[in-house]
Amino acid sequence: MTNQDYWIFDENPETNNKYGCHPNDRTITELLDSGVVLINKPAGPTSHQLTAWARNLLGLNRLGHGGTLDPFATGLLTLLCGKATKITNIVLSSNKSYTAVLKFADVVKREELNNILDEITGEVYNVPPKDSAVKVQVRSRMIFSNKLLDLDDDGKLAIIRISCNAGTYVRTLAKDIGLIIGTRCDLIELHRDKTGSFEEGMACTMHQLTDAVFLWNNQGDDKGLKKLISPIESILANLPRAYVKDGAASAVSHGAPLARPGLVRIEKGIKKGDTIIIMSVKEEAVAIATLELNSDDLKDIKSGQIATSQSVLMAPGTYPRSWTIK
Repeated sequence: MTNQDYWIFDENPETNNKYGCHPNDRTITELLDSGVVLINKPAGPTSHQLTAWARNLLGLNRLGHGGTLDPFATGLLTLLCGKATKITNIVLSSNKSYTAVLKFADVVKREELNNILDEITGEVYNVPPKDSAVKVQVRSRMIFSNKLLDLDDDGKLAIIRISCNAGTYVRTLAKDIGLIIGTRCDLIELHRDKTGSFEEGMACTMHQLTDAVFLWNNQGDDKGLKKLISPIESILANLPRAYVKDGAASAVSHGAPLARPGLVRIEKGIKKGDTIIIMSVKEEAVAIATLELNSDDLKDIKSGQIATSQSVLMAPGTYPRSWTIK
């Protein structure tokens, strides 16, 4: 974004370089305390098993995952370290993209299959399978795109790519395709290649993670591991932003609401009640918060509370507890 996309209240904010740092300059310990590891999950283990392996490997007490993949499924699994587990819901609610292999009991024609994929694009009813981890009930999900990538010469194996809302069950989609076309359709392979702004090219294998941890533990070389752990801010790229002064960052990190004098700039067009990310001048995530006024109205306001934290992400003490210290 450019400055034209923001309401600017302090054109030259000062920040004390003794405190905090840009996310890219964090130590390995800081990244492990609040970072993201993208794993390319193989077929076989459950998401919980893989998460447990990574937790033990990294020596962490808190490490969770965002978005379960079935044991047979492969692809992008987001692991959240330490304080990053506070924003699991943001990962869970992110849109997903999958490549799926479908097996038909009878021969299907390319044109017919393309027509059906078009038919089930948009808002659809999506009932979780009986063996899913959530309550089996009818709910709607948005399918942004369905594309047929390939259909074998026998007309019984198809590869499709699906872009959809979080919580969409591709097995249910496969079953629905079979019902519409009039023959059984089974999902036999599933690969997640995108979660929110994360793509599979950004992910590592468990072998690569193991090698990087070995070099760190045994040779003191953390360069490889640093490349595999993204700062927590990478998850929050799609949230509207409000930048604050060092003193305001300190106050919010200690649980205080954000007040108008602490604001440096904020994106235009944010509505009252929207979720925002409060950022320091150094691009550090301070807190996820609820905006209490339309951002376009803030230009006429000089004081008062403007946002309340949902989850504080910055450790208290990162900046001095004073609104007067730059």
